[in-house]
Amino acid sequence: MGKIVLALAAILLAVIAARAASIEEQYRGWLARDLWPAAQARGISQTTFNQALGATSPNLKLPDLVLPGQSASSQRQQHQAEFRAPSAYFQHVGGVVSGGRSRAQRLASVLTAIEQRFGVPRGIVLAIWGRESGFGRADIPHDAFEVLATKAFLSTRKDMFREEVLAALEMAEKHGIDPRAMRSSWAGAMGQPQFLPSSYLKYAVDGDGDGRADIWNSEADTLASIANYLAQHGWVRGRDWGFEVVVPQEISCALEGPDQGRRIADWAAMGIRRVGGKAFPAHELSGEGYLMMPAGRYGPAFIVTPNFYRLKDYNESDLYALFVGHAGDRIMYGDISFQAEWHAVSGIGRSGIAAMQRALEGMGYDVGGADGLAGFKTRRSIGNWQERQGKIATCFPDAELARQLR
Repeated sequence: MGKIVLALAAILLAVIAARAASIEEQYRGWLARDLWPAAQARGISQTTFNQALGATSPNLKLPDLVLPGQSASSQRQQHQAEFRAPSAYFQHVGGVVSGGRSRAQRLASVLTAIEQRFGVPRGIVLAIWGRESGFGRADIPHDAFEVLATKAFLSTRKDMFREEVLAALEMAEKHGIDPRAMRSSWAGAMGQPQFLPSSYLKYAVDGDGDGRADIWNSEADTLASIANYLAQHGWVRGRDWGFEVVVPQEISCALEGPDQGRRIADWAAMGIRRVGGKAFPAHELSGEGYLMMPAGRYGPAFIVTPNFYRLKDYNESDLYALFVGHAGDRIMYGDISFQAEWHAVSGIGRSGIAAMQRALEGMGYDVGGADGLAGFKTRRSIGNWQERQGKIATCFPDAELARQLR
């Protein structure tokens, strides 16, 4: 029996090795026949191309790859993360806050210059820096060209990563960045602000006056580049990102969303008030605000400003933007906690949420796509359905609701 097992293992290893060799051969052909002509057309030299990609091989351990013989749908299902309750997202906010406060003191002059130049508060840029790379302390383990080229060749989003690897080649050719110094995450995001190469070309700036934008080693360049990213996406100088509020039961949670904005003064006139008895700042009252309830009726509610959606431009997640805004406030103003509690929600996975979304789509609701994520379109669709059924609207998925929508 032992000999049979060993023989089978040897056969399996041989099959795996042959498959890897075949993929490597296809990859080499793709580099020569597809990527090199596109790079050459963008002014990339053969020397730079070879330095960046000549020694790379496909990294088959990366997620979201479609290997020969596999379907894209099976890979998306394999690597789909489980849904987590919103409260879990804030478990490590304290580390970002404490790290941000210590750096706010040490980098005070740099941050003052950045605020004057870009109009983005220091708490916000510090919170993003801490969230993205632990203030530059996080391990960024991968060779960016290996990641980007592998994904351009094999991933579920080949076209996007093809543009990113070409942008990375421009960074090497036109900005003089050593290809081997370009370290990235498994998704190809680089440096302390975790920019994709296309974002580097558009938004990375020199913050320390040495004539180059070094997002791997320079704290000033990192902070200035984050602020420039937000400013270029439309950050409104002088406005806050948002305020925690109390939403009376008679006001529908289905009013949530960036397409249902109204003046903050109008939200206040409806009966929505800030927590702790605070008034909305006078300069905010005439500006547009939006209801945002990331856990529906099961957690804190907010009136957010257009700047909240600039944070979402950095990472397309309500919870990411809320994390950054909340951490930024705590860095700048002290230990401000959410006043409302995050309540437990009965367990449901992303597949269950996706099934609910498909059911709602079948009834004509716009849930923003059946992706298994409870975004604002899904939350308010749930609320609208609940109200039409004569139920108390919670605007959030749970196991019982999933059962009802089957």
